[in-house]
Amino acid sequence: MVYRALWLAVLFIGACASPGPEDWRTDFEKSNGLETPTYEQTVRYIRRLEKGSPWVRLSHFGQTPEGRPMPLVVVDKSGKFSPSSARALRKAVVLVQAGIHAGEIDGKDAGLMLVRDMVIHRQHAELLDRIVLVFIPILNVDGHERRSAFNRINQNGPKEMGWRVTAQNLNLNRDYMKADAPEMRAWLKLFHMWKPDLFVDCHVTDGADYRHVVTYAMDVTQNVAEPVRSWSRTEYLPELTKRMKSSGFPVSPYVWPVDDRNISKGIIGGTAPPRFATAYATICNRPALLIETHMMKDYRTRVMGTYAALLHTLEIVYDRCQELQRVVEESDEQTAGMMGRTLAVRFEQTDRSDTIDFSGYNYLLEPSAISNDDWVVWENVPIDYSLPYYNYVRDTDTAVVPYAFAVPRAWTTVMDVLRVHGVETRTVGRSVAIDVASYRFRRPVWATKPFEGRITVEMDSEPIRERRTLNRDDYLIIMDQPLNRVIMHLLEPGSPDSFVRWGFFNAIFEQKEYGEAYILEKMARDMIATNPDLEREFLEAVGADTALARDSYQRLNWFYQRSPYWDKTVCVYPISKILHREDLENAH
Repeated sequence: MVYRALWLAVLFIGACASPGPEDWRTDFEKSNGLETPTYEQTVRYIRRLEKGSPWVRLSHFGQTPEGRPMPLVVVDKSGKFSPSSARALRKAVVLVQAGIHAGEIDGKDAGLMLVRDMVIHRQHAELLDRIVLVFIPILNVDGHERRSAFNRINQNGPKEMGWRVTAQNLNLNRDYMKADAPEMRAWLKLFHMWKPDLFVDCHVTDGADYRHVVTYAMDVTQNVAEPVRSWSRTEYLPELTKRMKSSGFPVSPYVWPVDDRNISKGIIGGTAPPRFATAYATICNRPALLIETHMMKDYRTRVMGTYAALLHTLEIVYDRCQELQRVVEESDEQTAGMMGRTLAVRFEQTDRSDTIDFSGYNYLLEPSAISNDDWVVWENVPIDYSLPYYNYVRDTDTAVVPYAFAVPRAWTTVMDVLRVHGVETRTVGRSVAIDVASYRFRRPVWATKPFEGRITVEMDSEPIRERRTLNRDDYLIIMDQPLNRVIMHLLEPGSPDSFVRWGFFNAIFEQKEYGEAYILEKMARDMIATNPDLEREFLEAVGADTALARDSYQRLNWFYQRSPYWDKTVCVYPISKILHREDLENAH
């Protein structure tokens, strides 16, 4: 097969083409593609590369909860190894990360071989004339060292692999917005320092069986700034598909079946919430490729598939370097100029589809006495499908981009996260009373169990306009930034990854002052005597809400909520939206 030829070529280069007698094979190659090295072995090999080539620098961009430095490899022909130098030389920055799920470690070994081939053997070295490669070989370092042969039951090798989540039991690939993990906060600082032109995240699938070694995902929906969307759809993906096929790795979109038991119903694409790596890079206006190798293929084959995808991506960036930089710059400019426009922050799948070719296998559904259900039995008989590919979405929650958001100084945890995301902020500078837009929340419902360490909340949002006082030390976020999409997804409650939904504002839903029943009984009678219509409203409310009708205290609390004593900030979003510049300029 062609992919075997690619593997043999890389192995031959690694074993025989090195200058002098030194053996430059990676630990993966020395194991004949069966094993992946430990953290220490990986760092040791990178140090050899750094010593062997002036184009490589190893540094560390953070520290894990268990105290391990997080390695970063920068490959730069100029030997300057800095974002400012890359920008001055007009080189495209490509950020590749592996091991965010440390059991899915194909990208580490593929990346090490590719770096070695470029800097030691000078294979594909011309790519570095226009590209600076920033490579994270292991993002989830603590999980990487929780090695076992039994960490991923669905996956065919390597012999031992890391664990999916961090030492704090957090899935980093759900943490890009809330940024709870120290590893993620370090990554966000790195990302916004380098501002890469293209991002690649390397994974291994679970799910169905099929013949493709490599599948991919790349958002080309309306969630993406138009210049990046057009370039990804019309330039990058067709070229990657063509080159991968020529290398013996024909690709398919990532396999998320409509029906796990009937692949012929098609697969789902579309857009993902920005808690995911490539979705986050997307709302930062960067083309973002998700590589998903197929877990049932052997480890050597998967690594070579990832190697091909990384190599061809660098080739495409090399060929289209100026064009890529232009569309990224245009996307940043367009996003920074969104003030007053409507932006979608939540989407749902539509029933519109394209038809794609898919290389699958036959399967049977057999009844099981163990599960008391049918189970899928793959028969390894090749079948070529034409599948519906549902890659279109519709907006389900939108919001107007304001002139600015105002965040009360008291919400320090929110401000800490915004700063980690690289959001520019300043203080109001003077105390002003101003008409703002915000939200009142109704019917909050909390999850019954934690998700990624948090108790999330769903609620209805009612837009409100009211006059608020902004204090001089409160924070302003002026919406003239390339990160406007990130800001909107964090601060607009309708976003699936907003601060509100992740539970950052759970305290605002709590009633903190209460009236004693004997006081409220008298107050309710006095209120009815003063306003007879209130009794009618109360009876209507009791008739419409059985929970209210059954709860004696809540019946009294209904009157408390309509009294001057009620805390009017309960269930009211403390973040203010200043819709127009002149609203702030004219405020007193």
